[in-house]
Amino acid sequence: MRNSLHVDPEVQPVEFVLSRSQGLANQPKDFEWVEKNIPCQAACPAGTDIPGYLDAIVRGRYDEAYLINLRDNVFPAALGRVCTRPCEPACRHGWEGLGDPVAICFSKRSAEAFMQSKEPVTLPAWFESSGHTVGVVGGGAAGLTVARELSLFGHRVTVYEKHTSAGGLMVQGIPAFRLPREVVEREVEQVRLTGVEIRCGVEVGRDVSLQELLGRHDVGVVSPGTLQPVLPALPGIELNGIRHGLEFLFDVHKTGTGEVGRRVVVIGGGFTAVDCARTALRLGAETVGVYYRRSEAEMYITPGELDELRTEGIVFETLAQPVRFEEDAGRVSAVRFSRVDLGPSDDSGRAEPRVRPESEFRVETDTVLLGTGQAQHTYWIDEALRATLADAEGVPRLQGEYGTFVDALYVAGDFATGAISLIDAIGHARQCAREIDRRLMGEERLEEAVRIEPASETGRTREMDRIPRQPMPALLPAFRSLDAEVDTGYDEEMARTEAQRCYLCHYKYEIDNDLCIYCDRCVKVKPVENCIVKVRSIRFADDGKIAELEPSTSNRDYNLLFIDQDKCIRCGACADVCPVDCISLQKVSSTMVRADDLPPSFRRT
Repeated sequence: MRNSLHVDPEVQPVEFVLSRSQGLANQPKDFEWVEKNIPCQAACPAGTDIPGYLDAIVRGRYDEAYLINLRDNVFPAALGRVCTRPCEPACRHGWEGLGDPVAICFSKRSAEAFMQSKEPVTLPAWFESSGHTVGVVGGGAAGLTVARELSLFGHRVTVYEKHTSAGGLMVQGIPAFRLPREVVEREVEQVRLTGVEIRCGVEVGRDVSLQELLGRHDVGVVSPGTLQPVLPALPGIELNGIRHGLEFLFDVHKTGTGEVGRRVVVIGGGFTAVDCARTALRLGAETVGVYYRRSEAEMYITPGELDELRTEGIVFETLAQPVRFEEDAGRVSAVRFSRVDLGPSDDSGRAEPRVRPESEFRVETDTVLLGTGQAQHTYWIDEALRATLADAEGVPRLQGEYGTFVDALYVAGDFATGAISLIDAIGHARQCAREIDRRLMGEERLEEAVRIEPASETGRTREMDRIPRQPMPALLPAFRSLDAEVDTGYDEEMARTEAQRCYLCHYKYEIDNDLCIYCDRCVKVKPVENCIVKVRSIRFADDGKIAELEPSTSNRDYNLLFIDQDKCIRCGACADVCPVDCISLQKVSSTMVRADDLPPSFRRT
């Protein structure tokens, strides 16, 4: 299906922050504006149009808000519950003196909750059938993402999933009390409805070899995640009662139950550790404790998880490193820990723990769950391919970020990068799909562009800046079980109130200084100090970007007025008082468009 696009040929003067007044733009200054002025979107690995969907929620357009998310991050309702939220620390509302970040993740969930239609949503294809076929190993977040994107490109895609249902860790690892299974099932169905064939119960390496898969398809994609448990080399690790947490969570998902002792110790500081602790408590453990060798700041978990641990009565200790496991009749009876101090950071930027002398302590237990990480496993890959595809540790040998040294074979998500979050895996897989389409078709068929649309108002007021972040309603601890979702979601009033807090950074007010009569009315009504500044001159870089503003020192060298986008709250007070209408408003967003819909002069080289 071809998009009907109109590109405004009028180019703006260099002193404007964007190259065009409306339509599609693709100059360095345009891309820079989006990246700099919409920090939440820049921080999202999937490039989600966050202010776009928050704006839609405020206006009650929930179907539109969900569709924006579906286009960008594939699993909106799932991510609205379990995303690691890299966007929120970047949110302008959380900058110093501005309050707490907008609850972007919770708002994503609200978009799905209040949609008018609960029927599956299917995205239209970008291109007609190409005749090419792609086989994808693994039906988790990365595999399904790369499959959906390639299907939208017009390729015929088959996903091979060894389990009885697709969804990967979204259904097999993350507990149902954090992510209900029906939420994932619906969004997996939306992937299937784009034309993707999902074959469950087919294990590559047993039912079909990777080499056979490559023979069936023009391209293969390996995306089985990181499911090989990483176990610490500690004395007693082989004792009964000690198991890796991921295997434990898989068993609970499969059977709906699980055996734990009275006293459970969980070791680790990531998703697996926290999920194991909360699951063990629901299975009847009398005491559960989580022990982590680094600090809270270095834990890789969803924000708010530590608060939930404490609410549920789970013990949590940092700077505690396991030393050995004690035995009683072949079963673990205690864990010996040492206190640690954090030394200099390692190559990854994380502080390296150093054991504190004579600091050992003992914790009695009859069950130990290890959230100590997982890695790629390659036992299922044909022996002839294994050495070419991965090194002795199972880490893929890559040509670039996505291709391998095996012809026509690519890797996506955790299998390529090591264990990462869902949103990171989705972002990686979307880029991998573009790389594969480029290989199959011999050209770049989608181009990045900046869409600029005239707007009349944002709907924001100064009072919205003072709205506090809305807390997520949750079940009381007494009512929490394996299947009962803990976070119950915003009601509609809370959803719209929270979304109103967004500064709507995708809107841009700008002063046309050729029209300005310098009456200073806008300066007098500005709600934020220096959101409008008086400027002596502007220095430009060779690529047209604004390199430096020279501030005015007096009325004698006051030549220009300039709106500081970092300080602008998009309230429109300046435009409302301007007597000559020299302040314009545009909505600016990044977009992907078909390359053949753009004139040759527009395409980037």
